Amino acid sequence: MNFKALLLCFFLSIGITFAQEAETINTEYRAEREKVSDLVHTKLKVDFDFKTSQMNGEAWITLTPHFYNVNELELDAKAMLIHKITSNGKDLKYEYDGNKLQIKLGNTYGKGEEYEVYIKYTARPEEVTQQGSAAITSAKGLYFIDPLEEDPEKPTQIWTQGETEASSCWFPTIDSPNQKTSQEIYMTVPNQYVTLSNGLLKEQTSNTDGTRTDYWKFDQKHAPYLFFMGVGEFSVVQDKWKNLDVDYYVEKDYESVARGIFGLTPEMMDFYSDYTGVEYPWPKYAQMVGRDYVSGAMENTTAVLHGEMAYQTAGELVDDNTWEATIAHELFHHWFGDLVTAESWSNLTINESFANYSEYLWLEHKYGRDHADAHRLKDVKGYLTPGNDLKDLVRFHYNSREDMFDAVSYNKGGSILHMLRSYLGDEAFKAGMNQFLNDNMYGTGEAHQLRLAFEEVSGKDLNWFFNQWYFGNGHPKLDVNYVYSEDAKIVTVQIEQTQENIFEFPLAIEVFEEDSPKRYEVWVDQKTNSFSFKYENMPKLVNVDADRTLLAEFNDEKSVENLVHLYKVGKNYADRKEALEKLIAHQENEAAFETYKSALNDPYYGLRILAIKNIDLEVNGAKKAIKSIEELAGNDPKTLVRAAAIDKLFILDGGAYVDLYRVGLKSESSAVKGSSLTSLYWEDKEAALAYAGSISDKMEKESLKEALIPVFIMDKTESEMPFVADNIIAGMFFTQDKEKADTYKDGFQWIAASSNEEATQNLVDSFVQVGNQYKQYGADKMARQVLQQVLALKSESDYENKETLVNIVEDGISRIN
Repeated sequence: MNFKALLLCFFLSIGITFAQEAETINTEYRAEREKVSDLVHTKLKVDFDFKTSQMNGEAWITLTPHFYNVNELELDAKAMLIHKITSNGKDLKYEYDGNKLQIKLGNTYGKGEEYEVYIKYTARPEEVTQQGSAAITSAKGLYFIDPLEEDPEKPTQIWTQGETEASSCWFPTIDSPNQKTSQEIYMTVPNQYVTLSNGLLKEQTSNTDGTRTDYWKFDQKHAPYLFFMGVGEFSVVQDKWKNLDVDYYVEKDYESVARGIFGLTPEMMDFYSDYTGVEYPWPKYAQMVGRDYVSGAMENTTAVLHGEMAYQTAGELVDDNTWEATIAHELFHHWFGDLVTAESWSNLTINESFANYSEYLWLEHKYGRDHADAHRLKDVKGYLTPGNDLKDLVRFHYNSREDMFDAVSYNKGGSILHMLRSYLGDEAFKAGMNQFLNDNMYGTGEAHQLRLAFEEVSGKDLNWFFNQWYFGNGHPKLDVNYVYSEDAKIVTVQIEQTQENIFEFPLAIEVFEEDSPKRYEVWVDQKTNSFSFKYENMPKLVNVDADRTLLAEFNDEKSVENLVHLYKVGKNYADRKEALEKLIAHQENEAAFETYKSALNDPYYGLRILAIKNIDLEVNGAKKAIKSIEELAGNDPKTLVRAAAIDKLFILDGGAYVDLYRVGLKSESSAVKGSSLTSLYWEDKEAALAYAGSISDKMEKESLKEALIPVFIMDKTESEMPFVADNIIAGMFFTQDKEKADTYKDGFQWIAASSNEEATQNLVDSFVQVGNQYKQYGADKMARQVLQQVLALKSESDYENKETLVNIVEDGISRIN
């Protein structure tokens, strides 16, 4: 579920409705940006005005004509004050409309000639009007975080976000992905701050006014949207890959867990260098975590920026590093996106589809195919939502370039690469990537070049694949039926495509008479295809798409007996998951229930959790299953399984396991502690509240908030109301559990009607932030409606501090832009 949908769910849950405009299809062709002049080198000198959230800048931009002679230059420069433009010491005439800078060069330059333009300017990010997207929620390029040090809970930071075309909000450039330039940046900052930028830190100079100038230099060429500056009070945790620096920039509180979060980065660099056949090509690799970041993470070359969701506590990392796939994703961009860049946003698949699939490749390498398949199937589910099947992967018509950052470019694109890898074989797939990277290194690429690289390596024609998957839309929707002729001992598999556009694709079908299959490779290319296979004994299962690689929706009704056998013989995560999900409603069947009992010991922890949550312990023969769950609760090597088992045992007989909950509260695992606390609350409320109240460590409290907040809401713990208020929106976003949603709704009403000034302020601030950050989706209107409800409750109260409460809410409403 994307953030927009989660936001909608939240507001609907508290009774707010709103109108949405229907999306229109743009018919304008989105071409690659014409190249008139090419960037060669960019030199910047900048310092920051924290009082105004502005940046003083000087830029020396070296360019050369792309082909034709030039005597004018057009640069992107958004919402700036332009003070001076010169070349060769002479003032140049220019026109500026607040978006485009048209410069008369005063000379004519031919192909191969380089020229330099100097611009003195002021960047004013708060004046930028361009909008962001669901993936990148703001587009003002340069961000000052708490610049006036008004928020005691938030550090002062500066960071930049260039994608898609927002680097031109902080320096003049040709802001297009088909441009490549080297760079150097002189950043002057107060002495207490560290800085980060692309390339290497060459020099630091102390100034007489309490500032320092850091000189960062990057000799290789990359696209302007990948330029980065980061400033703040960070701890720098140092690591190495071969002879290169690998650094993690985190706030002091997270210094001790930085390696727990990011420490697999060097191993990832090894893996991706080997897999692509192209060694990591840049001079360093650094990762920074920024406050209030407008996206998940960004692949700025050698200087990746992550959002706060990267931060995790030691207890959470015991359970699972939830940010690991994102870390892998941004690293792989340093091959696909940074080294070879999509020539236009229409070809974003070159960047994002590969980065998406790199998550699968890493998880498969590190943890095995089951884990990778579980991750991929979540992505597929994200793609299979209404509207995505109408969009081409390579999309030359869109309303806004920001619209390209969606589940088609990411999720579907990654699944398409998985199919291509399956079709070509792993070695040919790796060789094709290597060919593409070497052909286009430090340049740009598009899907046609990708096809040619894979064709050259494999010797196969791939037009059929690219035409339907890259340059078409949708996916197969298949009705599968089985016809058995017992006399002839033949089973016929009928496959009908029910979608409008007919796809062609290879398909593996396995026929199981016992536990070992007979495998058949077939080719589907018609609206209806039929394939017949002989057998000796009546098959126990016919498994269509046996490799589980096809991006498709299947209507394939299997009997309980088929599903039981599918779990037994299924070699893939998707086989076993399908069997368990479809057997949930059939556990009165002895074989089905025995399958669930077996799944409690599935080799993949995700399926053990699925089995724990869904096994029916009311059927006959459940006693052994209960014993298995008790064993899992105490001893499973995966703490997430132990937490799920504790939850299940509480539902079964909460009072019988109080000692288990008490032991669980001593676990290193946040998940086990959280499940134990929630369960204990219903059996020994006083003990649970005493434990909850004893948590003084800020990070531990944060890691347990999903368990603590419902407890505090149900108990109406007044002292914890500010903590609840600060987290109530995020809690609503990340739960689809109706019972928990209702609890959070009660919490919202509790805070809204209270006299607690700190909690009211926290609640108001949360809605203001969400309303402003997601304004393009109408969140500002929704937040305003919610705060009007809060205002009405405060105004109707008879609290002594009523006036203060009303002022807090009214001020919040006025702060929603």
